[in-house]
Amino acid sequence: MLIYDGDCGFCTQSASWLKKLIGTPTDVRVEPWQSLDLAAFGLTEDDVTSAAYWAADDGTLFRGHNGIAMALRAAGRPWSLVGRSMAVPPISWLAGATYSLVAKNRYRLPGSTDACKLPS
Repeated sequence: MLIYDGDCGFCTQSASWLKKLIGTPTDVRVEPWQSLDLAAFGLTEDDVTSAAYWAADDGTLFRGHNGIAMALRAAGRPWSLVGRSMAVPPISWLAGATYSLVAKNRYRLPGSTDACKLPS
């Protein structure tokens, strides 16, 4: 399952795009953290307002670009190839830096709301 910030318009648009990639029916869930029991995943509100998470079936959590990579892997080809490449250096380094940059500036991106701005 991909866990994202449902209060952030940019995050919601990105999650909707991912849902379209994955298609239906599917056993892959894409859910806003606001609809989940975060404690059941071992997450806090601070965790999920600063990054997206992938919660694997075995309980393993993948944060940020690693979470997005896992979600893309679940989307099937050709996106699974993109997700797999995001785990391999040097692409993983670029993906991590890009994710961090987008997360810090998501309030400036199309579809954003005031809730998108991360605390300083």
